[in-house]
Amino acid sequence: QVQLVESGGGLVQPGGSLRLSCAASGSILNILVMGWYRQAPGKQRDLVAIFTSDGSTMYKDSVKGRFTISRDNTKKMMYLQMNSLQPENTAVYFCYVAGLRAYWGQGTQVTVSS
Repeated sequence: QVQLVESGGGLVQPGGSLRLSCAASGSILNILVMGWYRQAPGKQRDLVAIFTSDGSTMYKDSVKGRFTISRDNTKKMMYLQMNSLQPENTAVYFCYVAGLRAYWGQGTQVTVSS
């Protein structure tokens, strides 16, 4: 059974940094895309950063230059380094992997506040 478990969220002051991790367990066949989404209170879940099917990366415009997605396939880990965080980045961040099926983690809360 496939499981995605996020960690690394928390409370950080504006301008601070966090590194989110996503640990995958189980076998995910024919992975097409994998990445991070977020959902702020009262808003729809939206894309933050993703690896596309050809291995390239895509970022939400508002996080370009501040967030970096990375992965370690041997460890089945994916990461999101978030720098220069701002209050508008406050959200629950979800790990996502799609192959023959799509999988979501349970989310990790990121709160940016002074």
